[in-house]
Amino acid sequence: MNKHLRTILLFVGALVLVGALLAMFNTSKPNMIDVATLASKVQDDQVTSVTVEGTKMTVEFKDNTKAVVMKEPNDSFSGLLSNYGVDAAKARAVKTDIKEATGAAYWAGVIIPNVLPIVLLFVLMWIIFRQIQGQNSKAMSFGQSTARELQKGGPDRVTFADVAGAKEAKVELMEIVEFLKQPDKFKAVGAKIPKGVLLMGAPGIGKTLLARAVAGEAEVPFVHISGSEFVEMFVGVGASRVRDLFAKAKKQKPCIIFIDEIDAVGRQRGSGLGGSHDEREQTLNQILVEMDGFEPNLGVIVIAATNRPDVLDPALLRPGRFDRRVVLDMPDINDREAILNVHAKNKPLAKDVNIRRLAERTPGFSGADLANLMNEAAISTARANEKEIAMHTLFDSIEKVMLGPERKSHLMNAEEKKKTAIHELGHAIVAHLQPHSDPVQKISVISRGHAAGYTIKMPTEDRAMHTREEYLEDIATMLGGYAAEEIYFGQTTTGPSSDMKEVTKLARKMVTQWGMSETLGPRVYGEQEDMIFLGREIHENRNYSEKIAELIDTEVNGIINRALNTARDIIKTHRENIDRVVDILLEKETLEREAFYEAVGIPPANPGNVLKG
Repeated sequence: MNKHLRTILLFVGALVLVGALLAMFNTSKPNMIDVATLASKVQDDQVTSVTVEGTKMTVEFKDNTKAVVMKEPNDSFSGLLSNYGVDAAKARAVKTDIKEATGAAYWAGVIIPNVLPIVLLFVLMWIIFRQIQGQNSKAMSFGQSTARELQKGGPDRVTFADVAGAKEAKVELMEIVEFLKQPDKFKAVGAKIPKGVLLMGAPGIGKTLLARAVAGEAEVPFVHISGSEFVEMFVGVGASRVRDLFAKAKKQKPCIIFIDEIDAVGRQRGSGLGGSHDEREQTLNQILVEMDGFEPNLGVIVIAATNRPDVLDPALLRPGRFDRRVVLDMPDINDREAILNVHAKNKPLAKDVNIRRLAERTPGFSGADLANLMNEAAISTARANEKEIAMHTLFDSIEKVMLGPERKSHLMNAEEKKKTAIHELGHAIVAHLQPHSDPVQKISVISRGHAAGYTIKMPTEDRAMHTREEYLEDIATMLGGYAAEEIYFGQTTTGPSSDMKEVTKLARKMVTQWGMSETLGPRVYGEQEDMIFLGREIHENRNYSEKIAELIDTEVNGIINRALNTARDIIKTHRENIDRVVDILLEKETLEREAFYEAVGIPPANPGNVLKG
């Protein structure tokens, strides 16, 4: 688009220049008169001077006006006046200046106004045709790789010191760094370094950053391309770009090729509806050939990243290609603290900021989420014209990342606000009084995102496994809002709709996937099948009978109903405590963990949730 705009501006500029030159050489001329009129004016003593230049005579009159008279080339001024009978004395009284017509004046006055516009048009056409040829040459280079290159030692160099967390992944990748730095060390014992390394992990967990850190530690060039950049509408372009990419990398070995989102071209071949694409398969075949065609210890290592390893073609994962797989897990509390410290380096934090507390408040956050959290806090601080980022601003940013921005324009009437407070306190009191529940961190009746209010409960430590009792208490907590509305108002609203959706999903997983049903036992019911073309689970392969389906529904209903009864019992037993907290919540609109514990007046059932100090 910029090139076309530049061509148009060039064309317009050329036209303006031609017009200016024509205007310069075609300025308004003095009045033209004939020889007889000139002779009459001389006879009447009205002429002051005459300048003769070739066949042109410029006449200046006593009234300071000028005129131009053209004559024959061989006629003289005095001869013309004599032929018209002008008195010789009056002719001599006119000052006469005779100039020789120069070649430069001839070219300037005659040739340039006629030739220059044609020359300029030819130049303009040449420029336009040259740009068209440039576009054609780009079309001929359509099959070349569009990879970006980061040279070693550049200003954008990243090392393992810039990557917080991911300790196991760093240890795994240090072998790659050592090989690139000291290949002879491995050759001496007959070792072959893996040709391909596949980084697997959730979106935003830091796969690209870790790949760059490998190149930075090894101080080798880093060639980066996305899987989607290989595939085009023209068959064969993707395979051509793969060949060009590997050819460029081999010229600057040792080198790292990084293919981001490799599942864009590396999906399983022959997968049926929507899963087959000739151009994509040709591109994948070329990647397989290039990787398997490497010479031993060639010095070019391919690192790829994906968050969908389950859809990759088996040929990619066999030994000799991506035979080293590095799994990146979501950061634990210590990793989150380290990541937050990295992103807080260039930000002015207030003295009350406790990074550890932020890490406790952010379970399930990826590295990208944590970076976004710190950035949102910095934006809010700048918007408020403050100089330092405060702790309360960081807490608000956590909720903004999780739930969305505050909807300050969404004003609820008194009745709606009270229903929201009762609903949220139903969640909070049920969580507070169950022995396996996580502690309540905050309750609010301020709207955020799609929620009219919200209750935040966070674990005190990261857990990789959960028990049946924990899930049952989670279901009871989620149904606490529904039970509170039912007990206080005798009817429910649309508020618990999202809670019921999550409850149903969790109860069904307990029965069908995790073997937590006492009746159906430890068996998986139903296998999820991916429709690769759409990239999501849309079909369940039912490997059970209709009778079992009825039992599954019965078990799911039983789990939900028992949890609902638990929530009802807790709320009915401690209704007076809820009544006391409702008034405080409606007044303050938000209660942090300490204020909620003080207002409810009951210690938590889980001893680990008791406030320290």
